[in-house]
Amino acid sequence: MADVARNQQGARERRDAIVTLLRERGSLAVAELPESFAVSPETIRRDLRELERERRVERRYGVIRMVESGAVETPIAFRETNHTAEKVRIAQAAAGRLAQARTLFLDEGFLPALVAESLPDDRPLTVITASIPAVLRLANRPQIEVIMLGGRIRPATLGAVDFWATRALEGFVPDLAILGANGVSVDGLLTTPDPAVAAVKETAVKVSARRLFVGDHNKFGRTSFVRFAKVSDFETMITGQALSASIAREYAERGARIVRV
Repeated sequence: MADVARNQQGARERRDAIVTLLRERGSLAVAELPESFAVSPETIRRDLRELERERRVERRYGVIRMVESGAVETPIAFRETNHTAEKVRIAQAAAGRLAQARTLFLDEGFLPALVAESLPDDRPLTVITASIPAVLRLANRPQIEVIMLGGRIRPATLGAVDFWATRALEGFVPDLAILGANGVSVDGLLTTPDPAVAAVKETAVKVSARRLFVGDHNKFGRTSFVRFAKVSDFETMITGQALSASIAREYAERGARIVRV
């Protein structure tokens, strides 16, 4: 019995170590893991099956990646390579829905930064954002004036948070806010793991005239620590075609208008 308990403890520690390494790197080649952890390929396969069952990792074409969830914020480098084509389509669709907006708030995160890249140059725009990546993408665009919110910078997203960001944002009334989330729960709540981030997002929802949600299909059906809005607060929720039509209908029943691109 003692040997079994030690083996189980060792397996748990090894699986936790795999997840820790994934958080640092974003992805790992399965073939490298037996040597890295000094175990057999079959042992690694058992570990990965268990991690997949727990929805902590996903495996495809010999590579494992973190499963993004409310409890885990993946590295920026991973977000830039995970479902990238889907995120580009979503960003382009969002940029095409400005309508008459001349002032907009852009959220932190990789997908809103892609929206920044996709904004048109056919009109003057004023963009308010807490996102350093978005600022860097917009700073040299002659038709776009950028207002950067100050505050504490989060390493995970390079976004500004805390009192300075929310207080400044409260002074604006943007025509449109484009926001993301770490999870959209089955009961129609938008959530994020960090209360400071939630405060900025909630303020943007409150002060903006219109609101668009952008997020890949993996965001739906997940719940994080802090809620900041309801799906019915958004004019449109733009996601990828990988979100099934049946799931989209379930969210529509809660007041969401889902557009899959």
